[in-house]
Amino acid sequence: MSILLAPSPATRSGRIRWLGVVAVMLGIFSIVTTEILPIGLLTSIGSDFAVSDGMAGLMMTMPGLLAAIAAPVVTVAAARIDRKLLLCGCTLLLLAANVIAALAPEFWLVLASRVLLGITIGGYWSIAAGLAQRLVPPASTARATTIIFAAVPLGSVLGVPAGTFVGNLAGWRTAFVVLGILSAAVLVLLMWSLPALPAQQALDWPTLRAGLGAPGTRFALLTTFLIVLAQFGSYTYITPFLQQVTGVGSVTALLLIYGIAGIAGNALGGSMITNHPRAALISAAAAMAAAMLLLPILGRAEFGAAALLLLWGIGYGGIPVILQTCFARAVPDHAEVSSVLFTASFQATFSLSALAGGLLLDRTSPSTVLICGGITALLVLGICLSRRASANN
Repeated sequence: MSILLAPSPATRSGRIRWLGVVAVMLGIFSIVTTEILPIGLLTSIGSDFAVSDGMAGLMMTMPGLLAAIAAPVVTVAAARIDRKLLLCGCTLLLLAANVIAALAPEFWLVLASRVLLGITIGGYWSIAAGLAQRLVPPASTARATTIIFAAVPLGSVLGVPAGTFVGNLAGWRTAFVVLGILSAAVLVLLMWSLPALPAQQALDWPTLRAGLGAPGTRFALLTTFLIVLAQFGSYTYITPFLQQVTGVGSVTALLLIYGIAGIAGNALGGSMITNHPRAALISAAAAMAAAMLLLPILGRAEFGAAALLLLWGIGYGGIPVILQTCFARAVPDHAEVSSVLFTASFQATFSLSALAGGLLLDRTSPSTVLICGGITALLVLGICLSRRASANN
């Protein structure tokens, strides 16, 4: 009880406030790593259960689909529940998902664990994405938001390569065991560092519908759909491309390059988003499109693949904070509404993109998947440029 009655952010020391931000970030890091870990272990898991790469891609489809549903449902159902309790409950569910995946004797149980993960994503992200303003002073909100969303590229730079390394060294189940231990540690840190976070506004369906119809939301939804479709329709299957086309045995080093670039992209996007939000999105989409379209040509050599993954990582690294900011500006008076809309649209497209990429991969080739992703990213670039031209007229 003493934990829940911790002093408000205004009376806590600056160090504890920022520790709470880090705890929330580590929660997203654990979730993101668990969600995208199958990218690095797709072939290993598929071989273990004798399923195709496209079928194994369902591990990416299931969490996104459930998260898209869970984001509004969980947030509305838990409208009056303390946000600290909600975050801790979601982290406990994440722990259970990792344990089930690690012990699963059949592929359907792995998919069941991904359902639990989807519920976790929907609940946790919808709260965490807009939580920075409640943990730090207003002047530090942008910085805290950038730190929280740094978890996304960190999941790529540390989580996926490390998980892939552990999976290759000791088996993919061991990677999920390690994630389970990390989830437990994050749960303890959240309980200790966060203050009580009672719901500030009772979120309901009419409020969500109003946010959906707000000016700017349509643009945010469209760009989210296209950029996420391009990203995860392609990146989910980057391992088969690197193994079959580039011809590398281990993809860990190349995924590490992508992840490091993602951290730089996150910092760059965070620095641009305040004064140049549209330029940030245009730059990110252009970098992603160039990398995807050139990989089938230049990615046949390991050096070319590394250089283009570097460009891709820089482009996508800033996307989460850019998109969240687009939704926040479309619904400026209700942080949780913008977070729910961002989470639901992002995760719904995430699930569809992994499924579409898997179906395309099973029928064509990894190179075709990348080309389609690049063309989709170009559509985002075109929409942003035309919107800027309209605004200038």
